[in-house]
Amino acid sequence: MEWAIIGIILVVVVVFVALTIKIVPQQRVGVVERLGKFNRLLTPGLNILIPVIDQVRTYHDLRIQQANVPPQTVITKDNVQVQIDTIIFYQVVGPEEATYGISDYVYGVRNISTATMRQIIGKLELDETLSGREKISTDIRLALDEATEKWGVRIERVEVIDIKPPLDIQEAMDKQMKAERSKRAIVLEAEAAKQDMILRAEGDKQSKILKAEGDKEARIRQAEGSRQAQELEAHGEAKAIQAVAEAEKSRIELIRSAGLDEHVLAYRSFEALAEIAKGPANKVFLPTSAVETLGSLGAIAEVFKASKDSK
Repeated sequence: MEWAIIGIILVVVVVFVALTIKIVPQQRVGVVERLGKFNRLLTPGLNILIPVIDQVRTYHDLRIQQANVPPQTVITKDNVQVQIDTIIFYQVVGPEEATYGISDYVYGVRNISTATMRQIIGKLELDETLSGREKISTDIRLALDEATEKWGVRIERVEVIDIKPPLDIQEAMDKQMKAERSKRAIVLEAEAAKQDMILRAEGDKQSKILKAEGDKEARIRQAEGSRQAQELEAHGEAKAIQAVAEAEKSRIELIRSAGLDEHVLAYRSFEALAEIAKGPANKVFLPTSAVETLGSLGAIAEVFKASKDSK
């Protein structure tokens, strides 16, 4: 009997402790009600409650969470049915509002997302829908922000995962895409051929221009070389003439400084006549002044004598 009482007391103590002490992990928060009315929030760590009087209504995860919206079939502005898959990232920022503002905020977010998606797609044509994922995501997020603000939920991001048109439309789009790619390939090939011809012509033009410029430069340099050679030859001849004139002038000045007179000149002329007389000529004409000079010197007889001896 005593053991039974002790057991009951232990159970009561365990239950009392369990109802009194609450440990909340990080990034979670609990909503506490006292006698059915909101009292406070349980923050991460150790929390003490009054048993029976205080009760934890619910816990909220404060991390960013995701909610998949089931595929929705919507109709575009041009009456084409498309199926859209979306995913929503949200975060609880007001645990009290998330508890008392709406019974199930995840369900509410999905419903608002679906309704907003139908409104947005209904204003777009198929091509705009297929190419406007970013715009659709932004419009849905803005609509959800307005509705979920009072629920204590913040929409972080909305992503349109997939947009599927009907099978026949998809086949037509595939054919159109193939035709566009074939057309683009043909245009690119033609453009490449055009560029090839232009580049070849440009290269040939540049080659001819460079060759003509090379020939021109060669002729200019050749003419310049010839001109410089002629100038150097003329300059050399002028220098030579000048040197000869200078030498002759020096020789004459030396003769004058040596005191030579007309008798010496006549004698030199006679030496030249002696060389002439050695030749085949039968007659030699002498200047009168030379004869007079040489006669006085008695040298003319020696000249003719030497001439006869040589014969």
